Amino acid sequence: MRIGELSRRSGVSPRSLRYYEEQGLLASTRTAGGHREYGPLALERVDRIQCLFAAGLSSATIYALLPCIYAQERGDPAPDLLDNLCEERTRIAASIGQLQRSLSALDEVIDRARPSPAIAQGAASAE
Repeated sequence: MRIGELSRRSGVSPRSLRYYEEQGLLASTRTAGGHREYGPLALERVDRIQCLFAAGLSSATIYALLPCIYAQERGDPAPDLLDNLCEERTRIAASIGQLQRSLSALDEVIDRARPSPAIAQGAASAE
């Protein structure tokens, strides 16, 4: 299938698909006219890439993980896969923790900046 069809079927823009190729995440062949042609498993691979990006992984990490994931699915040993996935999970958990601390800090600033209901009532009755 060509890039337009893969884009339409996957919901991923052609620009993103070209980026995936540049990063070594997705492969295509070229027609005599220079058009990209993707194999029958490209749609599944794009879906997998999208899932990994949604999980917060970088393209470099996805590049390292994809061969392990596919090796494991074929039944080949993939000893690095679990270690890599655990490292990524730890990184993501740390990011979530930092975001939660940031959210709490913002909530505190917002709460301090809002007038208390009693002050707001007093200001309204003074008008």
